[in-house]
Amino acid sequence: MTVRTCLPWPDKRLRSEAEDVAEITDEIRAIWDDMIDTMEAMPGVGLAAPQIGVMLRLAVVDGSTERGRAVRLANPEVLHSSIELREHEEASPNLPGVSAKVKRPRAVTVKYLNEQGMIDRRDFVGIEATSVQHQIDHLNGRMYFDRLSKVKRDMLLRKAKKQG
Repeated sequence: MTVRTCLPWPDKRLRSEAEDVAEITDEIRAIWDDMIDTMEAMPGVGLAAPQIGVMLRLAVVDGSTERGRAVRLANPEVLHSSIELREHEEASPNLPGVSAKVKRPRAVTVKYLNEQGMIDRRDFVGIEATSVQHQIDHLNGRMYFDRLSKVKRDMLLRKAKKQG
């Protein structure tokens, strides 16, 4: 089990777009394994590779109650989003101690490369839909608080700075 250290905000890599994954190799699978170990140690429901300083479009999501059902995604892309929104309290290990309610589509259909290197599609609903969208934001150099109004974002960042 390898738990990786999450980059502290405002590390510039958290604002950088991750590179596409060309193929699924044993090295990629090992990164996914470390990401799952790191996600479980938080505990969290998802993790994107840039959060641990790996600038590849890799993510893991596990919203199951029993755990151990992580979905490994490379180059995830939202194909379809539901019109219905869902509000959920979001946070990040990159900026510990603070969180905010964010509205995102309740369900999404995502295309990605799976563990076998095959293009896959999957519908994510509820907490897993929120998590996969949150991870894709990380892959694009965005943080959850970017979805807040400027006033709320500034308040959250001031609060985080005080706690840090």
